Amino acid sequence: VICHPRYQESKRIAIFLSMPDEIQTEEIIKDIFKQGKECFIPRYKPHSNHMDMLKLSSAEDISSLALTSWNILQPSDDDSAREEALAGGGLDLIFMPGLGFDKKGNRLGRGKGYYDTYLERCMKHPSGKPYTIALAFREQICESVPVTESDVPVDEILYEDC
Repeated sequence: VICHPRYQESKRIAIFLSMPDEIQTEEIIKDIFKQGKECFIPRYKPHSNHMDMLKLSSAEDISSLALTSWNILQPSDDDSAREEALAGGGLDLIFMPGLGFDKKGNRLGRGKGYYDTYLERCMKHPSGKPYTIALAFREQICESVPVTESDVPVDEILYEDC
């Protein structure tokens, strides 16, 4: 991941904080800060499909985050001090999670449409849609995954031996 040309050229990067069954992103986050890039993480709004990408100040900043009912660390709802990526310069790259992927770039998420809705908002931002890379285990690559017209395909899927 850290040798990927899109990662190397990106300055503003959004990445998910891993759940136990996902590709672990902690080392990537540490490298984002080591390289002097800006790091944004999701804050999901419950009972909706709204998500914002909020800026982390450091890799250590993660330990200050609240644990949600989904067992995900994220900035609290009353945390208004953090920059939201689309209120500023947008994003260059988004690393995306998922349950399954096909080789056409279709992604099966957890069913709420958070990333698809966020990417729609990105397309309206002056900086445009960021490049999207899904991080997956080889076992998550399927022949096809079900999609709807509102699903936004990922630009690239990275998995071991891809």
